[in-house]
Amino acid sequence: MSDDLALAALAASSFSLPDLRDGQLAGMSALVDGRDVLAVMPTGYGKSAIFQVAARYLHNATGHPAVVVSPLIALQEDQLDGLATDLGEGAAVAINSSHSDAEVEAAWEAAESGTAAFLYLAPEQLAKDVTVERLARMGVSLFVVDEAHCVSSWGHDFRPDYLGLGTVRERLGHPPAAALTATASPPVRDEIVERLRMKDPLVLVHGFDRPNICLDVVRHHEDRDKRRAVLHQVAALARDGQGLVYAATRKDTEKYAAKLAAEGLRAEAYHAGLSAAERERIHELFLADGLDVVAATTAFGMGIDKPTVRFVVHADIPESLDAYYQEIGRGGRDGKPAAAVLHYRSEDLGLRKFFSTSTPDPEKLLKVLKVLKDAGGPVPKSSLAELTGFPARRVTGLVNQLEEAGSVTTGKRGIRLAAKAKLPALAAAAVERAEARQRVEQSRLTMMRAYAETDGCRRQFLLNYFGEDLPAPCNNCDACAEAARRPDESAEPGSGNGGGKKGKKTSDGGRRGPAAADDPFPLQSAVVHKEWGQGLVMRHEDDVITVLFEQEGYKTLSRSAVLEHKLLKPA
Repeated sequence: MSDDLALAALAASSFSLPDLRDGQLAGMSALVDGRDVLAVMPTGYGKSAIFQVAARYLHNATGHPAVVVSPLIALQEDQLDGLATDLGEGAAVAINSSHSDAEVEAAWEAAESGTAAFLYLAPEQLAKDVTVERLARMGVSLFVVDEAHCVSSWGHDFRPDYLGLGTVRERLGHPPAAALTATASPPVRDEIVERLRMKDPLVLVHGFDRPNICLDVVRHHEDRDKRRAVLHQVAALARDGQGLVYAATRKDTEKYAAKLAAEGLRAEAYHAGLSAAERERIHELFLADGLDVVAATTAFGMGIDKPTVRFVVHADIPESLDAYYQEIGRGGRDGKPAAAVLHYRSEDLGLRKFFSTSTPDPEKLLKVLKVLKDAGGPVPKSSLAELTGFPARRVTGLVNQLEEAGSVTTGKRGIRLAAKAKLPALAAAAVERAEARQRVEQSRLTMMRAYAETDGCRRQFLLNYFGEDLPAPCNNCDACAEAARRPDESAEPGSGNGGGKKGKKTSDGGRRGPAAADDPFPLQSAVVHKEWGQGLVMRHEDDVITVLFEQEGYKTLSRSAVLEHKLLKPA
């Protein structure tokens, strides 16, 4: 075992962290001992310290740097600045498109000579064989993947360039890996572990509950009324501090920004259709307190660590609770009160279903397979795009579907067939896998709707979704406020009987089932369904059990029916 005292001392002396939070020292120690770590913690909790202290410790011992994969240049530069402050100039270097050729070569030399303890790269850099080969010759102490939910195609910010990182890690000699994310529900966590080829990782889940954020849902019937309410509320909230407004489309971000500016607020729209320079300008203005409100699509926010955001308002329903949690988590990072408000109109779900639909195409899959078969060996992805006539991004998506089904593999020399079955069968297997993923995605949208429509404690609902139990209602959401205004309904005839009757009424409006000791299906227990296979119990409310099934997604089942017909059994 590594020396925990030495790691704690290093954290205090080099990184000004005299008091470590839950999970930080355990993560550092595991990495130094060669064990993989998945850290699921909100921004500001201290995920980065886990790999930074471990990497510094290992660099002192071996001279080899940690490779840190980070998706945005702005994120990389922020961490470089922080490490320069803590460890001195040159302790961390980056290789990205914002640096000149001379600067990139200087960064390589600093890492190879042992001067730099951290080498930051974008995933696109690691798609280049020459980059991976140079890293392999140099030697790597740790392989760190920041914003690791991007690895998962079930995550809310999936990026195809992340999918090759497991292969890259193997080519680097399988160094211990640290995967960091601020939000990951159980299926996303599982896929991160699988994609990065992590073996028996230490999984750290801490700080999910943000009790200072007040959760609120405002329901609407008419779109015009909803838009008017969003503008009115944001104008009021902006009197007490800065905030964010998330909308589903680029056009809506511009409309909201223009109308808020007309109200006298310093407001800008932010979306992926803007130039990189314009996005950077707005980003910097917001961080420097030059804006009251940014009206944005989901393009805005990754890596935004501004502690004084006082509100996050959603003008449209997000596609999942994963995305919603990530976005509202940008508020109140200083620990002071913040508001998270979702303006909900059930008709808006149709737009989200349209966005989330990605129907697998058997003909295109078959064409890719035929090209690979005719080649008789590995085909580089660029050549595959040329030979099929499909755009490069489309080829990436098709290859991902085939790789998930085990039909192809991606290696140093390119993509090759991995199975000897007939090509139509391989394409059909990929379609079946993609359709199962679609069912899961639709079920996650259903869970988002259930959050918006629940009469129970919203924080309990949200934490249950991420696999955590909050025993008592939070008393800091609109549902708890409403329950407090209602007459006391806690005493009912027959309450507390753990048999087939309803359990005791709770202050969040739900009814608990049997006591945990008597419950055959407690929270987080593994179960098996006759038709849907393996699942995980995520939530209890009234007579309903919510179970997450690997191939079907989230399903709500009647407890009475489950017990009567023996639909579930413990795994």
